[in-house]
Amino acid sequence: MAKANPLQEQLLKAGLVKKSKVAEVAREQHKARHGKGAPPPTDSQREAERVRAEKVERDRALAAEHKARARAAELAAQARQIIHDKQVPRAGQLEYRFTADGAIRSLLVDEAQRRQLAAGTLVVARLGEGYALLPRAAADKVRERDAGLIVVDHGQAAEAPPAESNAEDDAYYAQFKVPDDLMW
Repeated sequence: MAKANPLQEQLLKAGLVKKSKVAEVAREQHKARHGKGAPPPTDSQREAERVRAEKVERDRALAAEHKARARAAELAAQARQIIHDKQVPRAGQLEYRFTADGAIRSLLVDEAQRRQLAAGTLVVARLGEGYALLPRAAADKVRERDAGLIVVDHGQAAEAPPAESNAEDDAYYAQFKVPDDLMW
C-alpha cells in the first residue's frame, strides 16, 4: 500500500477501521482523481468498430456456409454408403431400360427383379458411374439424404400432369391402357 494519510494510520492503530476498508476508500479516491471514465470514441474508433463488426458478421456467414457444405457432403457420403451396403445383386438376362441424364440406360435383371422394379419394391439408384438396385426401405433412407441419387422409383406417386395437357386429350387416351411391365 502506498503511503497512507496520517488520519487513516491513526484510525487503523486505534482499531476503528479495517485495513480492507482503508484500501477500498483509497481506490475510490484514486479513480476520482484520474478521470471519470473512457473518453467518447473518435470517428476513427467508431469506423474501426464498424469494420470489426462487419468482419465478424462476414466470418459468421462464411462459417455457416462452410458448415452447410460440410453437412451436405456428409449426407451425400451417407447416401452413397447406404447404396453400396444395401444394393441387391443383379443376375439376369433381361434388359431393364430406363432414362437417366437424358439418355436411355439399361441394367441386366432377372424376371423377379423386373417385376419388383415395376411394382416399386425395388428402386434404381446411381452408384458412382453405374447404377444399383435398392430395396424400398434403403431407397427411402437414401432419398432423405440425397434425392438426386434415386433414378427410377415406380413406387412414388406420379407427378402432376403438365399444365398444358387438356381434359379432352386425357379422356381420349384413357381408352388405351399401357401395361406396367412393358418391354421396349
